[in-house]
Amino acid sequence: MTMRKLSLAPSRLALACALGLAAPALADDTAAAAPPAADPGPEDDVHNRQTGSAGEIIVTTAGLKELDLLAGTSVLDIADVQRDAASGQIGDLLAKLPGVSATSFAPGSSRPVLRGQQGERVRVLVDGVGTADVSNTSVDHATTIEPITIERIEVLRGPAVLLYGSQAIGGAVNVIDKRIPVRMPDHDLHLDAFAGADSASNLRTGAASLDVGVGPSLVAHIDGSWRKTGDIDIGGFQLTPNLRADLLADAAQEEADGELAEAAELREAANQSGTVPGTAMESWTVNAGLGLILGESTFGAAIGWYDTSYGVPTRPGAGHHAHGAPAPAPAPGAPAEEEEAPVTIGLRQFRADFKGDIALGEGALERLKLRVGYSDYTHTEFEGDEVGTVFDSTSLEARAELVQNTGGTLRGSTGIQYQHRDFLAVGAEAYVPPNLTDQFAIFTLQEYGTGPFQIEAAARAEFTKVKAPTLGIENDYDTVSAALGLVYEGVPGVRFGINGSRAERAPSAEELFSNGPHIATQAFEIGDPGLATERAWGLEAFARGAIGKGTFSLTAYRQWFSDYIFLEDTGLEDDDLPVFQYLQGDAGFWGVEAELAYPVIDTGSLRLVTDLGASYIEAELEDGTAIPRIPPLSFLGALEAQTEAIDLRGEVQWFDSQNRTAPFETATGSFTLVNAVAAWRPLRDNRNVTVQFAADNIFDVVGRRHASFTKDYVPLMGRNFRASVRLSF
Repeated sequence: MTMRKLSLAPSRLALACALGLAAPALADDTAAAAPPAADPGPEDDVHNRQTGSAGEIIVTTAGLKELDLLAGTSVLDIADVQRDAASGQIGDLLAKLPGVSATSFAPGSSRPVLRGQQGERVRVLVDGVGTADVSNTSVDHATTIEPITIERIEVLRGPAVLLYGSQAIGGAVNVIDKRIPVRMPDHDLHLDAFAGADSASNLRTGAASLDVGVGPSLVAHIDGSWRKTGDIDIGGFQLTPNLRADLLADAAQEEADGELAEAAELREAANQSGTVPGTAMESWTVNAGLGLILGESTFGAAIGWYDTSYGVPTRPGAGHHAHGAPAPAPAPGAPAEEEEAPVTIGLRQFRADFKGDIALGEGALERLKLRVGYSDYTHTEFEGDEVGTVFDSTSLEARAELVQNTGGTLRGSTGIQYQHRDFLAVGAEAYVPPNLTDQFAIFTLQEYGTGPFQIEAAARAEFTKVKAPTLGIENDYDTVSAALGLVYEGVPGVRFGINGSRAERAPSAEELFSNGPHIATQAFEIGDPGLATERAWGLEAFARGAIGKGTFSLTAYRQWFSDYIFLEDTGLEDDDLPVFQYLQGDAGFWGVEAELAYPVIDTGSLRLVTDLGASYIEAELEDGTAIPRIPPLSFLGALEAQTEAIDLRGEVQWFDSQNRTAPFETATGSFTLVNAVAAWRPLRDNRNVTVQFAADNIFDVVGRRHASFTKDYVPLMGRNFRASVRLSF
């Protein structure tokens, strides 16, 4: 996808978010160089963007000149979000970026997969602190982010993301919104609005935000959103060919034995096509915030509510016992067996946030940055109308950091961070016992040098306590992570660099204490309280910069894990569910990511830009066994024509088959998606009013993400026509 350099101060590479800075605070540092985000000027308008590589975003970073420890950084701005906001989940929104896939458990739950890592190794952040949901603990748990209210997304890969915490060992996604105002609007009030619809899920969605200047230094903000879909349409059969063949063979055998009703049910399950039942969703959000701007310092707070209900699809024929293995006889007096009730999830979150950015003057320390986030989260799994299991989590995360003055050759930032989570699951299938997690950390990031060579270093010490009171278990982990990078700028317009890192991650409560059936994932999950700290050495090399009028980015990386924690299918069953167990072993990851953006034609009034992207990941345990759910080789090619009023874009995504599979894991076939989008800006004096029409998966192919737990029975959406409008006044 075409990546945009933000029109802020030149020659500064992202990202202060590696220091844990909230991105609106970054915008504060550049206020003199850029018009307010709430009312962008011509240089920020979608048409006048400068195409840049996905490995780069240009912002002014407090305390740092360049930050190449984040060699694999990508950025989506509001136009990218509008273009690909068909999904209600952040994972699917990002899946076109090199090195990024999605869990795609269901339309209501899809989390990012970065360089083959997911779950506990990928942090999803809002404005620099965690989302405080439980999406990292299980693939069926949604992220509490509504994409259509997003202003910008930063996807961070590489060693310096460890400054966000050991849970970012695979990468981090930082979502920037406007809930806490950090600047005064140009006018008395500023309105943003969005509305959209699609054909493949019967999507209806809308969102709006309003910023009002209450006085000379106080800004009030309010926003809300609503989204509703039906079951998704698909281009063919719901089940993979192998699963269909198994059910049809069983149906033939049942028919031969005279079990005609059973045979008919099996054939109906095998031939389910056109839609995926149980994939409808509905969500709404509301947020309010206040911002106080006092010269070069800002303070702000916000509260918000996120509410969603979504279906958990089940595999057709999943309740069928293979021929020759009859279902267990019911207990005496038990009622006749009924059809399994559909599983749905209701998720609610209250969130409160505070942010402060305090100017400290001209001394050694330039700024003090504060960030606090509190969450009260409830997640209920329903079986039909009955409550199955309720997950409750309250959490607090706080960061404070001091930014050094940029006057010398040594630039950087040092801070502390605290996280607390109180987790409780109640119900017959509460597979995780009540647990408490407390974590304290100290971190620093420093950069030295102004010539062709620059040295960058980062370090983090983390102290984690994970406690399960009902089990009488308390585990303590002390971890230290560090990274060192060297950059060379001897070639005009091109930067070369190499980074080395040593990272450690404490096991999560779910990895330690899980022991029971999890109805939503249809798995019996078993943890291990004796899991050791996960450790990894990493090496990353990159080159990026300009080729004529175009830009490129190339990154290669390698990670060597000791005591890598993974969830593996054991091949056993418990309570008629497959048993998945958390195990540890040495492992290795390596991969390559590449992007090229080049203007084939540039006449001033017409730009024809080509975008090319590719990524490849390979991961295996020490004995050569493949690690589960690793995305395959993928390519993206796009051609975009940009004019004063209209942009036209066509793109092709190709995904290779994935035949390197873990034990009991199924392979995934290759597929190609062809998409097109047209964006029209009807108002000459307001470039931020955009009407968009898009067609996704034009040839209605059946595609399955290998990183998904449900890939064998939840394919990607079929042919989809979308329309949307974005307004900004």
